[in-house]
Amino acid sequence: MFATPAYAQAAGAASQGSTAGAIVSLAPLALIFVVFYFLMIRPQQKRMKAIQDAVAAVKKGDTVVTAGGLIGKITRVEEREVEIELGTNVRVRAIKSTLAEVRPLGAKPAND
Repeated sequence: MFATPAYAQAAGAASQGSTAGAIVSLAPLALIFVVFYFLMIRPQQKRMKAIQDAVAAVKKGDTVVTAGGLIGKITRVEEREVEIELGTNVRVRAIKSTLAEVRPLGAKPAND
């Protein structure tokens, strides 16, 4: 409660030194965040944007893979839904956002 002027000055000097120490101790954390951003977060954002652009540009005849793993050909495109032909006379409707991959018309199959 009663602090002498000498004690108050020493406490002020110690707090200034700890500020510089805090900055130095936070620098490695900032560096780790920057590395994670460029190695993990940014590539993932680019990949998601590419998938969203491909799904938005899907057209009749494209081969698609749904998030559930079904592979089929687009037969009809609406604003939010697509109709996918999975086999001969087997058609299902799916929400566009559930498409995981869009393969352009005439793309080479994965097993060839």
